[in-house]
Amino acid sequence: MADRTGVRAVLLAGGEGRRMGPLGTGRLKPLIPYGGACRLIDFSLANAHRSGLGEVLLLSQFEERQLMDDLHQVWNARPGLRVHFGPYDSAYRDAPAGLLPRRLPPRSGAPERGTADALIRKAPYIFGPGTEQVLVLHADHVYRFDYGPLIASHRASGAALTIAYQRIEQRWVHLFGMVDFDADNRLTQFVEKPEQPTSDLVFAAFCVFDAEVLHRHLEQLEGTDWQHDISRDVIPAMLAAGEDIRGYEVHGHWADIGTVERYHRAHLALADHPHAGLPADRMPCTVRPDVRRAWISDSPGVRSSWVPQDLVNEGQVERSVIFPAVRIGAGARVRRSVVLPGAAVPAGADIDASVVLENGTIQPIARTEGVLT
Repeated sequence: MADRTGVRAVLLAGGEGRRMGPLGTGRLKPLIPYGGACRLIDFSLANAHRSGLGEVLLLSQFEERQLMDDLHQVWNARPGLRVHFGPYDSAYRDAPAGLLPRRLPPRSGAPERGTADALIRKAPYIFGPGTEQVLVLHADHVYRFDYGPLIASHRASGAALTIAYQRIEQRWVHLFGMVDFDADNRLTQFVEKPEQPTSDLVFAAFCVFDAEVLHRHLEQLEGTDWQHDISRDVIPAMLAAGEDIRGYEVHGHWADIGTVERYHRAHLALADHPHAGLPADRMPCTVRPDVRRAWISDSPGVRSSWVPQDLVNEGQVERSVIFPAVRIGAGARVRRSVVLPGAAVPAGADIDASVVLENGTIQPIARTEGVLT
């Protein structure tokens, strides 16, 4: 395994999930269940673990205690990877084994207004002695990736920044950060959510910075009229300053789950193409890891769906993704839907193109980014 010494991995996880409708109500976006197996935040953490990174620093603000408690119980109880909680970390380390801290130190400093602010506020935990590179990750992307070759490529080039990118259909580029490169793989263009895309390449929202260069640009931007954002401020400022920024192409499945429509579309793809993209059985398993899942092509009560071994099904499930501990009542029909852990579908219900929440609430999906199929 390649050397990870000098790499500080940070995970941006401040999303409130407001664009997810009822699915995100009262729930942190990073903790939204996904794929019948895990939560959105688990992809980046699992990737970090597989890449040999022993620690990831959490950068969050909204309902921070809820997120830290969850990650401490799910990830810090496992060997190989620890989530560091910055100024609150000692409280978790000092808590009795298996228990959460009763109190946390009071939050200090101004509220964070963007992803770059998160880096500034946690600077003492990022830019310490020995940190040569900063690997920036996000908590709402679905992908399986080894960061090792990306880090190695960044070090070999001597670049100030190496950004991961992927080629997608140009009609979707307006939803992302558009990038372009010259013949030497140097970044020439970076536009966040362009109205008229001129490239089919998008920023995959993870990247490796030279720590010293990143720190310098954050200090220069602090106090100016800026949006406090990595994509809208830091990277464009580095590009304008002539910093050497390289690209690293991401192959294979990568999805930004920015809206409930994209969330639903991704689950339909899982049900329809179980071995394409990122199959559910290759995802991290953090939601009831003791329960097996399988894709069922056609059997009594289930067709073209991912279902858990403990499913109690007295109805019909079609083209859907079902989480553990779900009960489907007699004569109920569930089509093109996602049913979250522990939900009960009442007898006789007819549910189509929806997300069924844990309490049984049905959230229909209104298509705004494409045609529901």
